[in-house]
Amino acid sequence: MGRPTDNPKDISLKVRLDKTTAGKLDECIRELGVSKAEVVRRGVHKVHDDLEKK
Repeated sequence: MGRPTDNPKDISLKVRLDKTTAGKLDECIRELGVSKAEVVRRGVHKVHDDLEKK
C-alpha cells in the first residue's frame, strides 16, 4: 500500500480557489515539477517561517 515513509501524509485538505490563484498554482507545479500538494506544503512552511521572523 504505497511506499513506507517516516512522514505519512494522512490528512486530506480540500480548498476552493479563484481562477487567478489556480493559475498561479498551475504555474508553480510546471516550473517546480512537483505536485499541487507539495506546492501547498511548501507554501505553508514559507508563511509559517515568515511568522517566526516577526
